[in-house]
Amino acid sequence: MIDTLGIGRLGAYRRFLALRRGESRDEAPATARVVCVASGKGGTGKSVIASNLAVLRARAGERVLLIDFDAGLANAHLLLGLAPQHDLSHVLDGQVKAEDALVEGPHGLKLLSGGVGRHFLGNPTRRELDRLFRALRPLEGMFDLLLIDHGAGLTHATTTQIAAASTLLLVTNHEVTALSDSYALYKRASLVNPYLNVGLVMNRTPSREVAARAWERFKSASDRFLGHSPDFVGWVPIDPAVPESVEARLPVVLSSPESPAAKAFAGVADWGSIDYAKNAKPFFDRARGALR
Repeated sequence: MIDTLGIGRLGAYRRFLALRRGESRDEAPATARVVCVASGKGGTGKSVIASNLAVLRARAGERVLLIDFDAGLANAHLLLGLAPQHDLSHVLDGQVKAEDALVEGPHGLKLLSGGVGRHFLGNPTRRELDRLFRALRPLEGMFDLLLIDHGAGLTHATTTQIAAASTLLLVTNHEVTALSDSYALYKRASLVNPYLNVGLVMNRTPSREVAARAWERFKSASDRFLGHSPDFVGWVPIDPAVPESVEARLPVVLSSPESPAAKAFAGVADWGSIDYAKNAKPFFDRARGALR
């Protein structure tokens, strides 16, 4: 249960994507699947997981967009070795269309940066979020998968999008403070979206045994007080290859693909719920509705 998952399930889905891309252009464009990636506190390695996950799914043949919604404190562009000219603030201000703010990364993935030092986006008003969600809506027809890397904690922007999502990847580690904050986020997410499918990743953990004990504490508290618990997606070991990849500005699945962390990230990328992370209505339309 604690081991990361294999990658076999991606094969069938890749074939499905190939068939779907052969559809007539007269048909309405498919709406992207959306996975929110969040953590209860900073320092859990959430953005490292999101960026490596984006690379792995793009390498598997999907059209992937990573949106760095940690507005004002964004770092996904650094982790991917990119230098965007535009970010979410430019989209919000109407300076550029969302499509024109994208920059291409490894294996053809696209990134929409949250920007650095744009602190007004850290606490946007409902009107600003509504305008931003409306501007982002056209992107859903251009991609197979949207990964949204949220800022740590429970901001209004994060809560609103979790309320609209079908799938959430919750990143934590074995430390007591991280587990406590992640439980608080999971509890809040379950309240605003009772139908949310949540998976938990135990990141930067010294051993399988430590990961197992931390997961059992989280699961026990969730089952006791909430009556349910998330899926356990896997655990990622502490690995010097990860900080080395950050310094090199190249995701570890590319810089050290045989490292323990890279192999664990491959297991996270094969979490089955990613393949079914789709709503009946477009995600950003639902997010706008959640603002009301």
